[in-house]
Amino acid sequence: MGNRYWSPVVHRLVPYVPGEQPKLAELVKLNTNENPYGPSPRVIAAIQAELSDALRLYPDPNAERLKQAIAGYHGLAPAQVFVGNGSDEVLAHVFQAFFQQPAPLLFPDITYSFYPVYCGLYGIEYTTLPLADDFTLRVADYLRPNGGIVFANPNAPTGRLLALADIAWLLERNRDSVVVVDEAYVDFGGDSAIALVARYPNLLVTQTLSKSRSLAGLRVGLAIGDPGLIEALERIKNSFNSYPLDRLAIAGAVAAYADREHFEATRQAVIASRERLAADLAGLGFEVLPSAANFVFARHARADAAALAAALRARHVIVRHFRLPRIEQFLRITIGTPAQNAALLGALVAALAEL
Repeated sequence: MGNRYWSPVVHRLVPYVPGEQPKLAELVKLNTNENPYGPSPRVIAAIQAELSDALRLYPDPNAERLKQAIAGYHGLAPAQVFVGNGSDEVLAHVFQAFFQQPAPLLFPDITYSFYPVYCGLYGIEYTTLPLADDFTLRVADYLRPNGGIVFANPNAPTGRLLALADIAWLLERNRDSVVVVDEAYVDFGGDSAIALVARYPNLLVTQTLSKSRSLAGLRVGLAIGDPGLIEALERIKNSFNSYPLDRLAIAGAVAAYADREHFEATRQAVIASRERLAADLAGLGFEVLPSAANFVFARHARADAAALAAALRARHVIVRHFRLPRIEQFLRITIGTPAQNAALLGALVAALAEL
């Protein structure tokens, strides 16, 4: 495979494979961790208000209005905030800005599968450290020479949470390295490491509006950290794309931060549904890992995960199955609405009986 015009780096790349976006009718889609509830009505109104002749003009390259909204929300200064086209772009800039070092980057063996892809793109040496048998992250394993540390918290796809005290312990012992905490799911059950930013200039926290603010289709991500780290990201961004966020994204994201009531109501609805679903799955014979995210990670004592995923798909229910070492018998199931979760459980009962 390949093409004679490709550069050597293209031949070497192993791209990230995103979750399937199928186009089946009447589908219960629980495979990509999208929020089952729509965004704030204030977001829709703000985007509609932005639809004008002004679209002929470039957006603010620095998205100052959004940085101010994020900074105000967290009690920070705008100089501590970076924004980009989804947290994937933010993380791409993070890897290039901080992790091209002589020593290897460290991250868990089971985590967001884009991390090794970024390393391949940017020629970054890395070492994966195995999670414990219960899929928790052992911070003591990261006391070794490194060119940086990155991990998702809550972790994906496991959903397990690392306590802030453990993150602080890790930061204290890696003061010469940048430690990145990827908090795509933190609003569903964790305390953000943003609380530690003032104490640790080596800490960078990334977040997204895709999950807890129901804006996966808008593509807005951010990083929060010491102004020195943020300046490095701005230098990378302005050497890559000066206008990563369009006018609609900026307007919608600002409105999302303004509507705390909608955010809290939908967040709590997902959390409550997650706890109910975990209990129902346990009743069907699943082992369900403790989750602080908007998904659960579960395996059945007797049914093969791949066969289960196929049987669910035949019933128009889509979940995520990873054919990877250690987790090939797990399914990652996004939390849906109560009706979607009920449809999932019904399909599981039928599938288990069939298998």
